Amino acid sequence: MEGSDTMTVREVLYMYSIAREAYERFISVGGNPEQAQNAVALLVWLDQGTISAIHHVPALETGAVSIVAEEANAVLECLRYPVPVLPPIPLISTLCLQGGVYIEPGFFAFHQDLVVRGVAHFLDGAGKLVFNDRLNVLLKRYETGLVGNPPELMAPYSPLPVVVPEDCRSMFITFSKDMHLHREEIFDYFREKWGDCVVRVLMEKTIGGNVPMYGRIIFKTEAAVKLVLNGERLVKISIDHREMWMRKYIPRPTNVTA
Repeated sequence: MEGSDTMTVREVLYMYSIAREAYERFISVGGNPEQAQNAVALLVWLDQGTISAIHHVPALETGAVSIVAEEANAVLECLRYPVPVLPPIPLISTLCLQGGVYIEPGFFAFHQDLVVRGVAHFLDGAGKLVFNDRLNVLLKRYETGLVGNPPELMAPYSPLPVVVPEDCRSMFITFSKDMHLHREEIFDYFREKWGDCVVRVLMEKTIGGNVPMYGRIIFKTEAAVKLVLNGERLVKISIDHREMWMRKYIPRPTNVTA
């Protein structure tokens, strides 16, 4: 499912209406917004050929909705580990099987670079419209005749991701004492797992032979940051048995003088 250059925002929202319904169901069962968005993006990526697991989500009972969300997020969380060992996903597998395709956890581990690229593509593209509450409220008002043709909904949609500032796609990293990592090791870790997703890695400038204790990773897309964190404020990744802690980069405020 992907929009063309001539589609309007309204048409894209209609195209992904099932994705929006699934998102609202995940939120309704107490889901973390970022985790709910990532879960929907994963199911959208799976929506290929005869596989259409996401189309079943809106009609599922509350308990089943929670299980689908948990399974999807378990998949996404394991993808950031050195050796992804995915837990069973019986409900997602069953929903996919209704389309004649059996999906097992190992499928995601084997294709983790494709999964990440596909999920990130949706999050950085159509997902920005699907998860925009204001646009969806505006669409409902349009459908009920409360407003005419809002310019925001009639605007052309471009599937090309919008380039965001580096600060918005950066992560701050810290290391444990005597367990620091080299920038090349961090760069290679993500490149081998997720493909060409890192722009560069910056490290603390030190003197006197001291090793860096913190740094910054700049990803190519904002979605990569969302997938690393998956709704958490702080996550730990182990590279060659050395721990690296990661959180969203928050730039220091700049003092402005008149």
